[in-house]
Formats: sequence, structure tokens, C-alpha cells
Amino acid sequence: MRDRDYVWCLTHMALDQEEELSRLCPGCRLQAEEERCPVCGRPAERWEGALNPSFDQERYERLRRGEQP
Repeated sequence: MRDRDYVWCLTHMALDQEEELSRLCPGCRLQAEEERCPVCGRPAERWEGALNPSFDQERYERLRRGEQP
């Protein structure tokens, strides 16, 4: 496939998704557009474990600036 074939395919996939969403009532459309877990369906804001409690933000910032630990 050429680059233009990928663009054509992705464009039509986006149009198909928009067409599917336009067939839903407003409440169902909002729910369909929420970010959800693909396995259990839980909304993203209810995900547990998204933060790593042992992550050291200060150490990360020092290393990112090139300072020694």
C-alpha cells in the first residue's frame, strides 16, 4: 500500500465511526465516547493503579536535567 492508501483507509474509518455515533441518542453517544477499559468497560477515571506510589518525581526531575542521583 502507498501512503495515500493509508490516508484513504484511515479517513474512511473515522467517517464510519462518526456515522455510527450519529445514530445514537445523546446520552448513549456520551457514554460511547467515554474512555473505557476494553475488557471490563469501567470508565477511565475509576481505574485503580494508574499511579505508581514508589515513583520518585524529584529524582526523576534531577535525572532528566542530567544531574547525578
